[in-house]
Amino acid sequence: MKYLTMFASLALVSALAFAQGQAPADNAQAQTPAPAAAPSMRKACEDLKGEIDAKLQQKGVKSYTLDVVSNEEVKDQKVVGSCDGGTKKITYKRG
Repeated sequence: MKYLTMFASLALVSALAFAQGQAPADNAQAQTPAPAAAPSMRKACEDLKGEIDAKLQQKGVKSYTLDVVSNEEVKDQKVVGSCDGGTKKITYKRG
C-alpha cells in the first residue's frame, strides 16, 4: 500500500509538472504583442484623413475641419488619428 501511494503521488506530481511546462507555451502566443508596423505599412495621412472624414459624414457630423499636423504642432487640438508611422497627427475642430 505504501508503494502504491508513493507511485500515485509521483505520477500526479509529474503530470502536474508536465502541464505547467506546457502552459507557458500556449499563453506565450496569446500574450505576445503584435509586431510594430513596418515602415512600408505606414498609413498615409491623406488616406487616414479620408477614412475619418467618411466616418464623420456617416455619423451625420456637418461642420468640422480635419488637419494633418506634425507632432510638435499639436497644442490643445483634439487628435483623432496618427499617421506616417506616428510622425504626424490628424486633428479635429468643430465649425
